[in-house]
Amino acid sequence: MTCSLPLDPVFQLVLELPTRRPNSGLPHRLTPLFRELAAVEPDRPIEEIEDQIWALWGSHEDRLAEETMAAAVDAIGSGSLRQARPLLDHLVTKHPCWAEAWNKRATLASIEKRDADSLLDIAQTLRLEPRHFGAVAGFGNICLRHGHLNEARAAFQIALFINPHMDDLRDMLENLSPHHLMLH
Repeated sequence: MTCSLPLDPVFQLVLELPTRRPNSGLPHRLTPLFRELAAVEPDRPIEEIEDQIWALWGSHEDRLAEETMAAAVDAIGSGSLRQARPLLDHLVTKHPCWAEAWNKRATLASIEKRDADSLLDIAQTLRLEPRHFGAVAGFGNICLRHGHLNEARAAFQIALFINPHMDDLRDMLENLSPHHLMLH
C-alpha cells in the first residue's frame, strides 16, 4: 500500500525520542513530574501527575496566548472545528516554540482526518517536547488508521515508555501484538 503521508520522517523522529532532550524553553518543573510519572507506583494519583504535566504544557507566559489556547480547546470540545483552526494557526505562527500549540493543531487536523497536516504538526511538537506522550500516541493512532501496524506498535511502546500508565494504549498494543492478530 503506497502512502502519501509523511510517515517515515515522523517515525524516525519518534524512534529517536528516548535519546532526545526537551527544548530548553520548557518549564523545568516538568522534569521531576516525568520522573514521578515513570515510577511503577508513584506516591500520588497518576491523574494528578498527568494533569500537572498537561497544565504546564498548556501554560504560556503570554496571557493572551493562554486565553487563545483555551478558546481553541473549547471550540474543539464543542465541535466548532472551523472556529478552532484560525486560533491554532495564529498560535503556532506567533509562538513557534510552544509545543502544545503544535500538538493541539495536530489533534484538530487528526479529528478532521487531515492526517498529513497532523503528522507535520506532531513532528514539530516532538522536536520541541520529545516527552509528549500525547503526540506520540496521536502518531500511533494515525498509523493505525492507515494500516501501518508496526509503526503504530512502536509508537505505542514509546508512548508507554514515557508514560507507563496509559492503560488504553496498553490495551491497543496488546490487540496489535502479532500473536493476538493471528488469533482473529
